[in-house]
Amino acid sequence: MDIKSNKRDFRANKLKIGTRGSPLALAQALEVKKEITNHHNLDDKSIEIITISTKGDRILDRPLTEIGGKGLFTEEIEEKLYNHEIDIAVHSMKDMPTEFPNGLGINTFLKREDFRDSFVFLKYNSINELPKGAVVGSSSIRRKAQLLSIRSDLKVVEFRGNVQTRLDKLKNGIADATFLACAGLLRLGMEDLVNPISPKTMMPAVAQGIIGIEQRLSDTDITDLISPLNHNETMLQVLTERSFLKVLDGSCRTPIGSISKIDG
Repeated sequence: MDIKSNKRDFRANKLKIGTRGSPLALAQALEVKKEITNHHNLDDKSIEIITISTKGDRILDRPLTEIGGKGLFTEEIEEKLYNHEIDIAVHSMKDMPTEFPNGLGINTFLKREDFRDSFVFLKYNSINELPKGAVVGSSSIRRKAQLLSIRSDLKVVEFRGNVQTRLDKLKNGIADATFLACAGLLRLGMEDLVNPISPKTMMPAVAQGIIGIEQRLSDTDITDLISPLNHNETMLQVLTERSFLKVLDGSCRTPIGSISKIDG
């Protein structure tokens, strides 16, 4: 099946941005919307954000490793993009599979936000301050593996849900601490909760902190619209890190992290 180009005037016809419905996903979509309107001097009303529920959002009572390894947070969005129900899709690149459906792809990346993980707590300031046997909430096997390599005495419990849901679980005493991406906290205006962990202690997820804009590759009008938003250094980083992940056939079922740095 061929994807046909759909030339249009975005001042006359609304651009439809597809995204997940969590507060963080919406904040990322709004960031993309702002970049597009500012760069092309478009009216704010010329862009519509459409929320799409994904399998990973709907199933919260089981670990990610039990419900699937790839595409948990993208498949339904990509289906609507393929079928021209939306024009572009906004993703956290750390959630993206290394392979795209035929005819779809990402060549536009916003400037990378802080790539580190944050240690989020109520009583303690660092991993080392946690008492023996303390409970840490995390649904990431990457974080769990690295945490237990440092503190094998700690207990890790499953923590699913969006940022606020996980913070509520922490306040309700389900765990003594948890981990969240610094980028997500910053994009939600929760700077007071940012407590960065060095990559030497906690290697971040591949492409963590990077927003990607997915499109139908045949839509040259969309390419012209979003390509000026691309941040070249970030693009080099995400391509490098995702190539590493692809070689290892990584997914949410594999405890893989990486960070790339451009010298010179």
